[in-house]
Amino acid sequence: MWLASRVFAVPPSAVTGSPRQLRSRALVKTLGYRLLMIVVTVVVAWVVLGDVGDAVSIGIAANVVKTGLYYVYERFWDRIAWGLSEP
Repeated sequence: MWLASRVFAVPPSAVTGSPRQLRSRALVKTLGYRLLMIVVTVVVAWVVLGDVGDAVSIGIAANVVKTGLYYVYERFWDRIAWGLSEP
């Protein structure tokens, strides 16, 4: 919590102790977004390299790593109340 309040200038009272969404929801959002990004990465790599096989390899490898990082990032931000309106 100290890191969030220092790095993002978020008051400590804005950081909540528990997430507001289920892990399954965050996981579905993450996978949907990543699927879209795999397609974008493969298309760009294909245009640059001209080889579909290499483009698919790059798209999959890069996005496997990014998927895990995005999930962690999403879970972190789910604990921060800053910028959210009260229900």
